[in-house]
Order: sequence, then structure tokens, then C-alpha cells
Amino acid sequence: MSDQPIRILIADDHPVFRFGLRALLEVQSDMVVVGEAESGATAVQMAQSLQPDLVLMDINMPGLNGIEATKQIMSSATSPHAAVLIITMFDDDTVFTAVRAGARGYLLKGAQGDETLRAIRAVANGEVIFSPGVAAQMMEFFARGMPGVNHAMPFPELTPREREILELLAQGLTNNTIAEKLVLSPKTVRNQVSTIFSKLQVASRSEAIVKAREAGLGNG
Repeated sequence: MSDQPIRILIADDHPVFRFGLRALLEVQSDMVVVGEAESGATAVQMAQSLQPDLVLMDINMPGLNGIEATKQIMSSATSPHAAVLIITMFDDDTVFTAVRAGARGYLLKGAQGDETLRAIRAVANGEVIFSPGVAAQMMEFFARGMPGVNHAMPFPELTPREREILELLAQGLTNNTIAEKLVLSPKTVRNQVSTIFSKLQVASRSEAIVKAREAGLGNG
């Protein structure tokens, strides 16, 4: 690792979380926070202009989500040296979508400060790192693909709840109707739908519905 401090861009739409993360990082002699982004689109722009070594990326952000922002940063010729470490509340199969987008690590927001610092240093040093809970999810995911396991279930990257919501989307239900049917808040359904879009790598509700119906969903 270089003797220069790790230049870090924080991308998260929650100011309180950004404040706490910045406070943790700014007292580290080998780290410097070069900027903060409140959305995925801003994170992409700032990655290009500030040239950070590492982007700490949330997933659920307004507009462009963290998965798509990661994909754009990692495919951009103007920020070739940036690495992305996902820091999120999701401990499900979103990790695989994040890795496909180019993220080099996946950490949960409940992680202790020392775990966060270790992850930052590891990713900045070229390593790939996952929090223990996420690593367990990965093992479970790969176990689904082992011989003797039924492969017929569509979209194995979705959690049971996400698959249930996708089924209702494919039936043409609105978010509010889904929320009432599953006894969830509309905000929770919106967040879940956003995660489903990321995992299925679709950009719109209509694309998700088409993909779901092609897989046989929406007939219930």
C-alpha cells in the first residue's frame, strides 16, 4: 500500500450516517475523506472529479441506486483507480449483484468501527472482503447450486420476500396495494422493489414485470 493516505468518497443519503463515518475516518492517519455524495448520480460525478481511491457506497439512494452507481464508476475510464466498498443495511443476496457491478467488498452498517476500518484498508490494498454475515449468505447461495438441489425456482438471487413482491408486481399490483396485501409500509415496499430492480438488472417496473412473466410468475 502507498504511503499516501487512502482518499475516500462517502456516498450515502443519510447525513447522520455520513457524519458518523466521516468522524471515524478523519482521526485515522492513513485516511482522508475527500467528499460526500447524497445520491448515486452525485457519487459517479464526484468519483470522476475527485479521483478517490475508495468509494464507500450505500445501495438505497434517491435516483441512481448504489449498484448502478458502482457499475458506472467501475466502467468509467475517468476513474480507473477507484475501488468500491458497499456499506449497507441489506444482508441478503444483493451482495452478488454488487459484486457483478464491480464492488470489491460488502459490509453491513451495523459493523463495529474497527471492522469498518479493516475492510477499508483491505479493499484499498486490493483485497476483496465481506462481513461475516454476508459471507454466510454467499455460502448458502452457492449451496443452492450444488448437485441434488432443485434449480427450478426462478431468480434464486431474490429473498423469499422479494420473490413474493415480484410475483405481485407481475400480477399488475401497485406498490400501495402490495403494501396492504403483505401488511408492510409503502416505504418498505418501495425499497424492496428498488432492490429487486437492482438484482434483476432492470431499469423499470415494466422490464421487471416482463422478466417475471417470462419466468412464469404473475399467474397466481
